[in-house]
Amino acid sequence: MDDKQSDLWSPLPSQGWKACNAPFSTPVLPRRSQGYIQVFLDGGLNQQRMGICDAVAVAKILNATLVIPHFEVNPVWRDSSTFGDIFDVDYFIHVLKDDINIVKELPGRFSWSTREYYATAIRSTRVKTAPVQASANWYLENVLPILQSYGIAAVAPFSHRLAFDNLPKEIQRLRCKVNFEALAFVPHINALGQTLVKRLRYPLGDGGLLREKVDAEINPISGKFVVLHLRFDKDMAAHSACDFGGGKAEKLALAKYRQVIWQGRVLNSQFTDEELRNQGRCPLTPEEIGLLLAALGFDNNTRLYLASHKVYGGEARISTLRELFPLMEDKKSLASKEELAMVEGKASMLAALDYYVSLHSDVFISASPGNMHNAMVGHRTYLNLKTIRPNMGLLGQLYLNKSMGWSDFQAAVRKGHEQRQGKMRLRKAKQSIYTYPAPDCMCGSV
Repeated sequence: MDDKQSDLWSPLPSQGWKACNAPFSTPVLPRRSQGYIQVFLDGGLNQQRMGICDAVAVAKILNATLVIPHFEVNPVWRDSSTFGDIFDVDYFIHVLKDDINIVKELPGRFSWSTREYYATAIRSTRVKTAPVQASANWYLENVLPILQSYGIAAVAPFSHRLAFDNLPKEIQRLRCKVNFEALAFVPHINALGQTLVKRLRYPLGDGGLLREKVDAEINPISGKFVVLHLRFDKDMAAHSACDFGGGKAEKLALAKYRQVIWQGRVLNSQFTDEELRNQGRCPLTPEEIGLLLAALGFDNNTRLYLASHKVYGGEARISTLRELFPLMEDKKSLASKEELAMVEGKASMLAALDYYVSLHSDVFISASPGNMHNAMVGHRTYLNLKTIRPNMGLLGQLYLNKSMGWSDFQAAVRKGHEQRQGKMRLRKAKQSIYTYPAPDCMCGSV
């Protein structure tokens, strides 16, 4: 093994930042709540995760009692999983018991306040006008009076409805406490996640643990694995407006889908494929991410876990990636049908399983930006774990250069990713606290 590959697997050194063990001030719950706050969360699991964190923060700002958030049925994945199907409700309430009041359901006198009730007519207790990135003052001025008048307020929609700037330090720290400490998966998801991680690290089974230990003394990468989050579904491919090499038929199919779903309202479609790639706007195909991994130094002995829901193009699309990394696994290859029975067909539960495995990997890399990428980058930053962030602009330009040889491509890739393997980046104005937890939610300095 060369030094470059050994460096790929080595843990990140301390960067001078760590999770804070104590809040800025001792939380004291007021004696009387202003009322109950409900939120209705749409999107996939990771968008809902961020919404939960914001909901806790808004409840704190308003001194309201939070009702366990309601998950909308995802229109793409048609998943009806609830908060309690994915996250441990009792643990969530326990961890936050000194910060806010949380209830599993409304008391009888408010039982009328349901999603169906708000879907049938305009209701004075529903807030539909919360702006994206709303300030704390907006909630105090617009939602608090409703709480005080009716004892309850329901905010829907609630995606990205709280700003990342100009909030008290205590509120910022609370958001991270929710994200990184209070949101634990239900026991059966954790147990299955642990099983998958164990099988990735020790593919020989329990009887092979001793052999793996001996191998690790000889080979530093024994027992290590990479998680590749491959977000390459039809929605993503169509919305990006990029050409993915599938020929005229694929181009026409994606253009038709784009028109049906978004009625042509896709900003990228006004640019050529070359312009999009030069700007780093095209998600990496399975073939492209495979070449990136190979150029960085990962080889055919690398254990690769594929975290994805459904790959556009199916097995044919990922065949080249599988040839490069024959030890590639996923949920279905590592677990039996019986083990997957409780999560099969549930996109959010499957995403939670991928999240668990991703968080426990030695290296994480995502083929395209998105909610999963953002959530995992932030969580691994918080724990100081290695995460490779593809340089999308550089890669787009390299893949357009059809005359470049492998050695030059490899050199350019390695140089372009030297500072993109977990280097701490401090949050800038308007950036998400869930992707960049320092300095708001971490202590120390670089």
